[in-house]
Amino acid sequence: MRAVVTRVKEASVKIEGKICGQIETGYLILLGIAPEDTAEDATHLAEKIVHLRVFSDEAGKMNRALAEVNGSVLVISQFTLFADLKKRRPGFSKAAKPEIAIPLYEEFMAQLKARDVHVERGEFGADMQVYSLNDGPVTLLFDTNEV
Repeated sequence: MRAVVTRVKEASVKIEGKICGQIETGYLILLGIAPEDTAEDATHLAEKIVHLRVFSDEAGKMNRALAEVNGSVLVISQFTLFADLKKRRPGFSKAAKPEIAIPLYEEFMAQLKARDVHVERGEFGADMQVYSLNDGPVTLLFDTNEV
């Protein structure tokens, strides 16, 4: 799994002109899933993200986790995180097919919720417009093969 995690002051996602997910302080998470990913990867990634300390404390240091700032997450499925960019037009054979990706997308969000995180979401496979007001900016890339 790959996740691009951006600290935001607010973020939202629209589908067909309607907001279907919206948060204030927290993370916008773009989540890509590979064919070999498992539920254990979803659990591990959720645990890493929930305990990530990138919110400022009273001294201005990145020292607080999501729960300490009453933060939420907006999770957007993003198969393009596994794009093959060797040619001019991206290939997507390295991204999981929907029958694998959808259950793992749902499992990842369930793992966040199990850790008392408020989760908003996009719609898997939909044409979405994602808006964010990045905070910092602070953006981190997680890959379960490396973390």
